[in-house]
Amino acid sequence: RHYTTLRKPLRNAAGEIANAIMVLQGTGGSGQQFLRPQFADELYGPGQPLDINRYWIILPDNIGHGKSSKPSDGLRMQFPSYDYDDMVEAQRLMLKELGVTRLRLIFGTSMGCMHAFVWGETHPSFARALMPMACEPIEIAGLNRMWRQLAINGIKADPAWQSGAYTAQPALGLRTAQSLLFVAGAAPLNYQMQYPSRLAAGAFAEERVSTALAALDANDLIYQLESSRNYNPWPKLEAITAPVMWINSADDFINPRNLKVPDEAVKRMPNASFRMI
Repeated sequence: RHYTTLRKPLRNAAGEIANAIMVLQGTGGSGQQFLRPQFADELYGPGQPLDINRYWIILPDNIGHGKSSKPSDGLRMQFPSYDYDDMVEAQRLMLKELGVTRLRLIFGTSMGCMHAFVWGETHPSFARALMPMACEPIEIAGLNRMWRQLAINGIKADPAWQSGAYTAQPALGLRTAQSLLFVAGAAPLNYQMQYPSRLAAGAFAEERVSTALAALDANDLIYQLESSRNYNPWPKLEAITAPVMWINSADDFINPRNLKVPDEAVKRMPNASFRMI
């Protein structure tokens, strides 16, 4: 398990770490993504939401991501078939090693958002608060499952994939998958504003996909996309008793604004609020 921390822990009168916040990344990302200016410049400074003069920030690389264990380390498609429950348990064990017995906050985006819901159900009192962003507390189905399945199919349909035993990345299959990832993670309103012409939009999309390909591994990506296969906190939402500040975006391709899930979900969590940006 690999992780990054910012600043230092502070202890209460009982000697317990009292200021730990865990920040969780999306599918295919790593804890390092939260050190990029678009996050770091808004989060960690004096008076900002995660001011490192007040909080000890923990940024894990989840199983299969970043510098944590993953198929491309050598086992390829023989790597254990992990899921979100396994990832949350690995986070719990990491926190135990760090001496954290309770978190001030779990903040997560996309996959990290879903992990926050899993945490809330499986360990209701571990975090004093949850802030999930950009997800739904329901089974991965509908279009959300479809694009994931098609991305996986694209990789496996490339003869160069060789059932995961490739010596060079299966370029065509990986490009298909990354193209779907790009669309699924896009912000349509923002992109319409930034790239209002056909030429500008096309050039940006091609550049983003090509740049991303250099850092991708096909087997890792298959595992990352499949890890959501049995995620479904919906039946046990009442178990989430910690305060929840849940935020989605109206132009999210994966979590469209007209889903009725949030209105129904917040009624079943005793301390939940939902906001749509």
